[in-house]
Amino acid sequence: MAKVHSTIGHHYIVEASGCDPNVIGSVEKVQQILVKAAEIAGAQVWSISFSRFPPNGVSGVVVISESHISTHTWPEYGYVALDIYTCGQNVDPEKAVVYAVEAFGASTSHITEITRGIDEGDSIFYHSFVTWEEDLQRFKEVKGSR
Repeated sequence: MAKVHSTIGHHYIVEASGCDPNVIGSVEKVQQILVKAAEIAGAQVWSISFSRFPPNGVSGVVVISESHISTHTWPEYGYVALDIYTCGQNVDPEKAVVYAVEAFGASTSHITEITRGIDEGDSIFYHSFVTWEEDLQRFKEVKGSR
């Protein structure tokens, strides 16, 4: 008999490189992007908190009923650290990842998807993960040449 696996949630850890410093250095733009990412994923936004991180980065969190979306940006490096965790079956966190990375203007992203709270029916929870990279600049060039 096959074991039944259930999961609590999906956690995406994203390293976005080559981002637009004018976008990721703006508290307002970063907040708008992550709130929209939550909405695109089908999440319910509960609370929003973003602020300037000296000297010119942005830190913030969007608390959603399904968990959270958080970020820290380094405009001087064109780098964004993005964290998206959702639980339940009614949201699609990968849609949030794709939207945010594109909206930040990233040329490359390194993504780890962690499936969390896996249970084989014994109430002993564990996680598994898979990691990949996206060359968004190459994708934009190919898409633009069509």
